[in-house]
Amino acid sequence: MEEGKEEEPILCSAFPLGRVRKIVKLDKEIIRVNSEALFLISLSTDLFLHFLTEKSMQVALDKKRKTIKTDHIRIAAKRHPPTADFLLDSLPMPSQPPVRPSSDQTKPSSSHGDEKPLPPGVRRIEQFFHKSAGYGSQIAHA
Repeated sequence: MEEGKEEEPILCSAFPLGRVRKIVKLDKEIIRVNSEALFLISLSTDLFLHFLTEKSMQVALDKKRKTIKTDHIRIAAKRHPPTADFLLDSLPMPSQPPVRPSSDQTKPSSSHGDEKPLPPGVRRIEQFFHKSAGYGSQIAHA
């Protein structure tokens, strides 16, 4: 080895390149990706996650918590505008403390009267499957 020349650290990807390729190809506009680009995307993702984890950890420590929660990630993203521009829309809304109704106001609002109320942002499976008015008539005429 020559004097004055330091060894460069060997960079290795934390993510499997095959999986990164599949994720990149989910974009319909991308047909092919070369291996160097995949490697750089993987390293960039690793660096970004490391950065976001450090910032979220700092928020958790500021709030005297040992566990990083979604709210900590949201606050860390808000503090870094370039990250906030694209990440805040993807994060779930901040959790809200549950409102406990008084005993006078407890009425079963549907046929699910015996079940516990759903947490915020959660819907029952029946809400996904509504019959449209024209659906049954279209089948009958077919």
